[in-house]
Amino acid sequence: MTDTPDVRAAETAGKPVSASRTTLSHIMTANDTNLLGTVHGGVIMKLVDDAAGAVAGRHSGGPAVTASMDEMAFLAPVRVGDLVHVKAQCNWTGRSSMEIGVRVLAERWNESTPATQVGSAYLVFTGVDAEGKPRTVPPVLPETDQDRRRYQEAEIRRTHRLARRRAIMALREERAAQGFDA
Repeated sequence: MTDTPDVRAAETAGKPVSASRTTLSHIMTANDTNLLGTVHGGVIMKLVDDAAGAVAGRHSGGPAVTASMDEMAFLAPVRVGDLVHVKAQCNWTGRSSMEIGVRVLAERWNESTPATQVGSAYLVFTGVDAEGKPRTVPPVLPETDQDRRRYQEAEIRRTHRLARRRAIMALREERAAQGFDA
């Protein structure tokens, strides 16, 4: 069965960054702490993945899975009683992949001081179909100068990810040819 032009156009029509941008907020409790008494990095990473997954699903219009997490930076500790805001948006899209940028902010739940940035990350998601195979995702349409800058930076990160993967595979092949374990 061949798709009609309207179906193909709908599948390839772009979506603006604002269509899927989201914020997830959570108050940190004693259950979230590590042995040092601050919030465990893994708790923050889960919130980051949750927010990024929501953006990827919204942008792609269906299921999406985490393919990689790049550059998770913890800039300041998060404490019990902090209200954490995880802000995520789609920065870039390929055929089936999407880079989601995430900023993590924290503020005291009972104070009126402004939230401060405590972390950031870039995640790559792949849109998948019912069988778990990659599917086409709509292009992201940057709306502001900041969105356009993030798009360009995402292209640089993608180039670096692909170059790193090629270099590692070439090294493994070279070592295997020399009789070393791959």
